[in-house]
Amino acid sequence: MNYIWFLIILVAIVSAAITGRVNEMVNAIWSGAQKSIEIAIYLAGIMAFWLGIMKIAEKSGLVMAIAKLITPLAKKLFPDVPDKNPVIGDIAMNFTANAFGLSNAATPIGIKAMEELQKINKDKKSASNDMCTLLAMNTAGFQLVPTTVIAVLAASGSKNPTEIVLPTLVVTSIAFVSALIIVKLLEKFSKPQVVGDFEEVEND
Repeated sequence: MNYIWFLIILVAIVSAAITGRVNEMVNAIWSGAQKSIEIAIYLAGIMAFWLGIMKIAEKSGLVMAIAKLITPLAKKLFPDVPDKNPVIGDIAMNFTANAFGLSNAATPIGIKAMEELQKINKDKKSASNDMCTLLAMNTAGFQLVPTTVIAVLAASGSKNPTEIVLPTLVVTSIAFVSALIIVKLLEKFSKPQVVGDFEEVEND
């Protein structure tokens, strides 16, 4: 990736030199640098506000309550996980944190959930169906509150940055459902999975 960025910068410099627009290029660099600092400062303030709101929801038990509500659904999506295995709670918390824009909290929870899924995966060199499902869930990025996008829009001068909430909800919902459907269909072509004491379970 560094090579790509270097190539882009080099082409820009050469093009500016050939066309005699070096001054315009330098001015664009300085104005872009200034604008990036302004957006970063504004973004930090907005992010601090929204993450504070989400942290209150987490401390008040709202996030945990939602996680408990979706735990039954998580058990359906991860059928190979043994009963009473705590990884289901981690998966539910990971989903809830992502939905509320708590990316800082969601990342370590998601990593922990993936590690626990690896422990009950017999083939350590290949991801299990449940691990693929968790990855699909996180990649789809379902969000109720797109905190980062709202902050960027606000920093860029948008008059109504929160208008992105509904479109984001619709798009991420479609992406989330599509990801789950695809991963479950692809499971039909995968090897038999193993659980708990490494007992083989035939795919449906």
